[in-house]
Amino acid sequence: MKNIVAGRIAASTTEFIELALGTPLDLWLGVEGESEMEAAARMDAARDILSANPDLPDCISRVAAEAIEAHAPELFNVIPLPTRRTGRRQYRDGVAA
Repeated sequence: MKNIVAGRIAASTTEFIELALGTPLDLWLGVEGESEMEAAARMDAARDILSANPDLPDCISRVAAEAIEAHAPELFNVIPLPTRRTGRRQYRDGVAA
């Protein structure tokens, strides 16, 4: 199956995400071994992109949620945990009451 985003075929998962977001992942995640100056420049560029595209965080959240829904929908299956009321000790100031 071909993954087509914005008229381009993505060759990998990373490329698919980059095409969907319109920015490279390294811009947001950094790269191993980058210097403090490189990190500062990367973060400045990221701030510029966010100021020019204030809806980008919502777009990223939507893309992530759609990817999870498509490839790991069980992550959205949330069930409440049962509460246990019997056998609980009450503690006051670290001492069992």
